[in-house]
Amino acid sequence: MPSCLIGLGSNLGNRSQALSQAIERLAQHPDVQVTARSSERETAPVGGPSGQGPFLNRVIVVETSLRPEALLELLRQIETQLGRRRQQRWGPRTVDLDLLLYGQLVLDTPPLVLPHPRMAWRRFVLAPAAEVAGSMVHPSIGWTMARLLEHLDTAADYLAITGSIGVGKSRLAERLARETSGRLIAERLDLGRLDVFYADPPSHAWQTELEFAEQRARRLDAGLPEWSERRLAVSDFWFDQSAAFAEVWLPLPQRQAYCQHWQQLRSGVVRPKLIVLLEAPPEELLRRVRRRGRRCEFGLREEQLGRIQQAIVDRATRRDQGPLLRLAQGDPEQTLGEVLAAVDAMQ
Repeated sequence: MPSCLIGLGSNLGNRSQALSQAIERLAQHPDVQVTARSSERETAPVGGPSGQGPFLNRVIVVETSLRPEALLELLRQIETQLGRRRQQRWGPRTVDLDLLLYGQLVLDTPPLVLPHPRMAWRRFVLAPAAEVAGSMVHPSIGWTMARLLEHLDTAADYLAITGSIGVGKSRLAERLARETSGRLIAERLDLGRLDVFYADPPSHAWQTELEFAEQRARRLDAGLPEWSERRLAVSDFWFDQSAAFAEVWLPLPQRQAYCQHWQQLRSGVVRPKLIVLLEAPPEELLRRVRRRGRRCEFGLREEQLGRIQQAIVDRATRRDQGPLLRLAQGDPEQTLGEVLAAVDAMQ
């Protein structure tokens, strides 16, 4: 039977009693065995309406013969039995039961996403998870619960926002830095240089991509004194997107040489605590590119923007990249709220 990780939280009523009752009801099911229970931790609410009380959180490990969908349904039934009412996202609740991991299963269906898409940076999940299941591995990232928690404790307070051309990286980074009183690390674009590149990409891609990588490496140099500041840093680029763009613009022989140089640069840059990946349909990306009116970008096509996006997605979702928040670009306020909630959850 697979070992599963379940997160529990409550911020209404007798919180400790609600968590204990939920665990006992799970343990009473004939197809579920509770094998480990973390201690309780009190945490501030993340996201949702203001004025909520603090949460008590726990994590348990269970073994079960139930399929993941059946286990999820059991969790929902217990929530309802204990008075949970789903009226507002991230609102106050008597009890919240999240299926975090189901063995090493990776699943993405309308009712259930596994691993839980936000668990990898939520301290209120990782701290109790490391207590009772420190060696359990996140199947997408490849890190243990203990390593994910250590990453929160030791990584620089730095978010990297990435995505294809036109997806809105700079706008989100600027707003996030403003909302958090953080330090903005913005890409410095030379539009004249880009004019030359887009006029003849095969002739200029090598030099252009090298210049971008070296500029990004200088801005993210781990030796800069700014990293000792106790405030959030936000960049409107991710260093590793340099390699993704190279995959699109460079022929294979040049790509191999470029990646050797890029790897050398990468060894000296600060790695983000969280990567935020923005995505949009290629036709929407092209519409946004046209709307912002940069002459150098008028020749871009949907197919190219889609290839760039896919190359970044492929690189960001590789094992061992670290925590990743993927957001389909829609309402800007909702997007900002998602990222601000992630920042709060890492504290």
